[in-house]
Amino acid sequence: MILQRLSEAHGVSGHEEEVRSIILEEIRGRVEECRVDAVGNLISRRKGSGRSKLRVLAAAHMDEVGLMITQVEDNGLLRFAKVGGIDDRVLPARAVRVGQKRVPGVIGIKPVHLTEKAERDKVIEWRQLAIDIGATGKAEAEKLVQRGDCVVFATEFRELAGPGSRWRTVQGKAFDDRAGCAILAELLKERFPFDLSAAFTVQEEVGLRGARVAAYAESPEVALVLECTGANEVPAKQDISPSTRLGLGPAITIRDSSFIADPRLVEHFGAVARSLGIPHQYKQPNIGGTDAGAIQRVRDGVASITLSVPARYIHSPAAIMELGDFENAVTLAREALLRLPEALRT
Repeated sequence: MILQRLSEAHGVSGHEEEVRSIILEEIRGRVEECRVDAVGNLISRRKGSGRSKLRVLAAAHMDEVGLMITQVEDNGLLRFAKVGGIDDRVLPARAVRVGQKRVPGVIGIKPVHLTEKAERDKVIEWRQLAIDIGATGKAEAEKLVQRGDCVVFATEFRELAGPGSRWRTVQGKAFDDRAGCAILAELLKERFPFDLSAAFTVQEEVGLRGARVAAYAESPEVALVLECTGANEVPAKQDISPSTRLGLGPAITIRDSSFIADPRLVEHFGAVARSLGIPHQYKQPNIGGTDAGAIQRVRDGVASITLSVPARYIHSPAAIMELGDFENAVTLAREALLRLPEALRT
């Protein structure tokens, strides 16, 4: 399953090589052109039927949030910095893998019976934590890891839902945005009325960097960004509407913190979903940001929209996603793109 392979791959921002290799293997034979640009984006082109000259870019980012080793202490513990947006609360006692050798380790924390109550009531800042790989000292640790090595959560992909469940839930890391990458790979099986540029981008989690480069090079008129977005359905003291919900289908973005979606595209994707009976929802406005925020502002501007698969606990050691939402995202993206030229006629 391509989603499992992508989820378990290591690809912290700036180190997306393993993810890119898996995608290259998956799309080989589906595309007529394929290249890796100077920053590491994988850009491919699927020739269309020729009915439309519309320039369309679909994008999904390969990178995931993680950590980077900054110092090896004399006692063999590893100091680190965060790469991307990770909540300090999810770090203590987490199992991790360090570097290309996938050295196993644990983010250390004092046991509860060695802490004072005041300590237990506070969130431990990441600067106070270190990774323990079981080394006896600095010399031993440096045989296995070095400064600059990236660190990912040690999470295996697995199915959660039991027999009889109406949901097919899966757990894994980096669904943001390996889910989007898997959707984009599926789209490249289709032949659209126009040539489709597909950009698997780098460094989204640290500033939408790869998308800006890819969009400038491809110069699209229209862009579809495929993402994974947070479904914050956990219990809360206040009745706060979740950004999205599992099981209600892919989420169409109207507006987030990085861009405002083109109203024509919002209407088009919603109309296609309604006409074909595809479950869908609209993401709560002004939350999060995606590569669309960079793509929209390239050159003369790009009409852009984001379509996302909802998942609980993104940017954490393990997220939960419903496969029906994923499959409906593939269907909606494909059908909306097939009908895109007619929808944009004025």
